[in-house]
Amino acid sequence: MAIARRIALMTLLLALGACSSLFGTRDPLRIDLVGLEPATGQGMEARFMVKLRVQNPNDEAIDYNGIALDLSVNGQPLASGVSDASGQVSRFGEKVISVPVSISAFSALRQAWGLSGGPPRKGMPYEINGKLAGGLFGTVRFNDKGVLNWPEPVARP
Repeated sequence: MAIARRIALMTLLLALGACSSLFGTRDPLRIDLVGLEPATGQGMEARFMVKLRVQNPNDEAIDYNGIALDLSVNGQPLASGVSDASGQVSRFGEKVISVPVSISAFSALRQAWGLSGGPPRKGMPYEINGKLAGGLFGTVRFNDKGVLNWPEPVARP
């Protein structure tokens, strides 16, 4: 009986070792905000297409089958969105993925209220948190921070 237990334990340890090597370490994806374009909204909501550049610095392609994100500006939640887009980011490759997001009238009002109390800003800090779904063990969470800079007004002669 003791021999059977030892064999079962060794088999279990070998199986766990095989599983861990199957899901080896990989470098994190680099995900950056590269665009924000207006889209058609309904009622009192504003809609935008957020464009994210996904870079895969790994030796294996990354398959995805959905994406979700939350966008905060000035430390306040502004927009959220999901997409059931699917595809693949090739090994050592990149891809731009578009995600529709909604901004409620309340979120827009909260942002305007926050901006009204101070001097005009050159840029506004933003943060994007989300996940790129990739099946049971392939989901990748991401975060990107930066500053939204508005274009300078054109000087008139």
